[in-house]
Amino acid sequence: MKDVLVPEKGWMKASQNIKITSDQSLLFRTIGKTAKLLGRDEVPDVFKLLFIHKRLFWAWLYFASRLMPYGKLPGREREIIILRVAWLSRCRYEWGQHVEIGLRNGLTDIDIVHVSEGADAFNDEKEQLLIKACDEIFAEHTLEDSTLQKLKTFYSDKLLIEITMLTGHYQMLAGVINTSGLALDASAEDFLQEFNGRISK
Repeated sequence: MKDVLVPEKGWMKASQNIKITSDQSLLFRTIGKTAKLLGRDEVPDVFKLLFIHKRLFWAWLYFASRLMPYGKLPGREREIIILRVAWLSRCRYEWGQHVEIGLRNGLTDIDIVHVSEGADAFNDEKEQLLIKACDEIFAEHTLEDSTLQKLKTFYSDKLLIEITMLTGHYQMLAGVINTSGLALDASAEDFLQEFNGRISK
């Protein structure tokens, strides 16, 4: 089945420019515990990709875990941000992984469709602002003052930093994934196809 939701310019396509590691050391297998926190039976291939650069990998894993799953933003709001960044980045791997994670964190199928449509598709003002913030940071690397002031009515400065860092982190990660040509893990692909089937009816 073809994807039902596709960005205007299509998902970023690249040949597999960087092959993932087959390293099965005891140290690497401990990552499986993190995978379990994400609801995965196996280590996601993005972990294997980044593990090629072991020195960066462990520092990244610690940092990334402070955004997801151990961030302070509610899971639903976090996943709206990540999905919007994946959509804007045209990163099918990131999108497919977080369709599944988003649905486990309170999003519905229609919420995910709305993420692809933009801020005006949401009725909730806070969620409209999160989409708007993603769009602005993605395009201009800053927030418009009016957007920032409205966000301040909902979020502390601490959470505003988290929102902007979460957006930037997943944009960075999408760049690595798109460049590598990493294909979506088989289990996440199956889940995405089930999602496509539901929303196409």
